[in-house]
Amino acid sequence: MPVTIRQVGPCFAGEVSGIDMRKPMTAEEVAAIHAGMDKYAVLVFRDQDIDDAQQLDFTRSLGDIEHAIGTSLRAANETRLPTTFADVSNLDKDNKPYARDDRRRLFAIGNRLWHSDSSFKVIPAKYSLLHAVSIPSKGGDTQFADMRAAYDALDEETKALVQDMVCEHSQMYSRQVIGFTDFTDEERERFRPVRQCMVRTHPVTGRKSLYLSSHAGEIVGWPMPEARGFLRDLIEHATQREFVYTHKWKMGDLVMWDNRQTMHRA
Repeated sequence: MPVTIRQVGPCFAGEVSGIDMRKPMTAEEVAAIHAGMDKYAVLVFRDQDIDDAQQLDFTRSLGDIEHAIGTSLRAANETRLPTTFADVSNLDKDNKPYARDDRRRLFAIGNRLWHSDSSFKVIPAKYSLLHAVSIPSKGGDTQFADMRAAYDALDEETKALVQDMVCEHSQMYSRQVIGFTDFTDEERERFRPVRQCMVRTHPVTGRKSLYLSSHAGEIVGWPMPEARGFLRDLIEHATQREFVYTHKWKMGDLVMWDNRQTMHRA
């Protein structure tokens, strides 16, 4: 069955047919998925009845993976999943929910802010994948914003302003937004800011996009209050309804997105 993709979002996001992740991917299927990501930035695969090993095999067929190390407040002996998976759940190593005031839970609330995965790392993430093995009784949607369309909609003066702009990204910035400041000295060192260009050009399509995230807290060369205000205005611009796809989860859904071209939030 050939791979087909139909658009489901307002200006991006596609639903894929013809892929069974229980089977090894062919070279043609892998190429079709990469091409789909280049075009749609978010891909939805329905009814994928797979286990973690099959998800990992599928992911590795697309390229090298980023190990989830040092990106949360979980200690090395508190992990629930291997580092081949990023655990963004509210569960401890024994699969029990964290207490409401647990600092690990409070830190993770930052995922509800608009962000791009691993923008706080020197080498940020390309793709992210999320598989629905359990869904809540209500809520739990994931939203995605098309940063290419957001860039295209800027006026020429703002495009010129952001073209060579450099921002500092850190998880400390995004957590401070929600009032979380309980960092140890080791964590402050681990989450030191890294610099990222504001405008990215896709290596295949040549389209420009804004590289925004709640992790971005400073603009190099700008006073802090002015930078924070400008970044907030840009995020409000980029997350207007016409640029946002809201995914309402069904069991078996697997959604993957391109962090170079989108922001998302839980």
